[in-house]
Amino acid sequence: MKDMRDFIAEAEKAGILKRIKAKVDWNLELSHIAKLNEEQQGPALLFENVKDYKTPVITSVCTTTERLALIMGLPKDSSLTDLYKEWARLGENLVPPKWVDAAKAPCKENILKGKKIDLYKFPVPHYYPLDGGRYFGTAHFIISKDPDTGWVNLGTYRSQLLGKNKLGTQFIKGKHADIMLKKYQAMGKPMPVASVVGCDPLLFILGAARVSAFVSEYDVAGALRGEPVEVVRGETVDLPIPAHAEIVVEGEVDANKFMDEGPFGEYTGYYSGVGTDPRNFIDVKCITHRNNPIMWGTTVGRAVTDTHMTMALSYGATLWQQLLAMKIPGLKAVYCPPEGSGRFLAIISMKQMYPGHVDQVLTASISTEMGAYGLKTVIVVDEDIDPWDIPRVMYALSFRFQPNRCQVIKRGRSTPLDPSLPINAREITGRLLLDATIPYEWKEKPIPIELDKEMVKRVKARWSELGL
Repeated sequence: MKDMRDFIAEAEKAGILKRIKAKVDWNLELSHIAKLNEEQQGPALLFENVKDYKTPVITSVCTTTERLALIMGLPKDSSLTDLYKEWARLGENLVPPKWVDAAKAPCKENILKGKKIDLYKFPVPHYYPLDGGRYFGTAHFIISKDPDTGWVNLGTYRSQLLGKNKLGTQFIKGKHADIMLKKYQAMGKPMPVASVVGCDPLLFILGAARVSAFVSEYDVAGALRGEPVEVVRGETVDLPIPAHAEIVVEGEVDANKFMDEGPFGEYTGYYSGVGTDPRNFIDVKCITHRNNPIMWGTTVGRAVTDTHMTMALSYGATLWQQLLAMKIPGLKAVYCPPEGSGRFLAIISMKQMYPGHVDQVLTASISTEMGAYGLKTVIVVDEDIDPWDIPRVMYALSFRFQPNRCQVIKRGRSTPLDPSLPINAREITGRLLLDATIPYEWKEKPIPIELDKEMVKRVKARWSELGL
């Protein structure tokens, strides 16, 4: 799978994509159709008749595990944890991108500069009534490069449409793009960037992932795909651009210049602010796009949408990969529920092998690159419980958990999007580490009730006879 058009073809063949031919308004109507469809676990939607426009919009690309499996090239009945394990298996063998002939790159079919630049030529949705405007970048990623090391980062940061040649940004403090921007600021230079909309969906998933600093998401994508991502150089920025991208917006971000941006309905189900805020923006220098470009958007909003599924995959896979890299024995599986956006809650199952083993896993999880940012609750269960089996996890919390064995960490790094904290105090979060296991060191452990294995065989042999 090289691009969005490959995804559309494969999803349509699998019966998990629907073309919407009726006219739909980009102003609220399109997003509401998509949101209601996502809440019903409906198909990906390709809106082919958007009011005022001749080009399409696709939504709900990542809403289900089946579609995530399709994107990763795995069987459609794969679980999220199956995807985690495959990600961890493949993701360490990094494959750098490959430069290809720009003259033949689909993303260069149309090149707009100067007075031809007009972001309003694309069917950018207005998602929710209280949003500050139309949001060009919801299912996109922004490419930036470290001026010292040349490290290329792909990061998903919301981008509001602020004018024909202006895109708002939200580079949260400490995020990789923010770190790079501060370096350019110290140099007295604007930071070259490129916003990419519509591409191999795996690149968007990685743009939202917690990939470690100094590792390029392009290299991880190559590892997961088993072949390098094809890239070309930008027209006005010295950055690697996906050769098969639908829309590429090239520009500069000046750390000292601001425009009013927001508010925006976030994946937490709440607004991250109460009004507009001055934020940095992209001053657009060039737009390139394919013929009949496909705009890709996500409704965000309350769970579960494709945003939550994307984060459940990328965050959960990253947490699993980073825990394995710590060489902690006994790990069985991890699950980051989509309902928690994949980032606020993690459930880990393990085989206990020595006293304090559970505490080691609990504290290790919040010390990973992924867990150190925003992870609030970690639950560890015994190996006989699958972490994605929520009823069984509830059983463990009821009959194996003791409040006096939990740990409360009072100071950890938060995200400004967490609505459980006051809007003006979202730098620091508490963390809750829950041991829902039977302690290893107990000499006398509770005796579990178990079925007789031979009787189970006899009963199963009579199942049809019993009319069951």
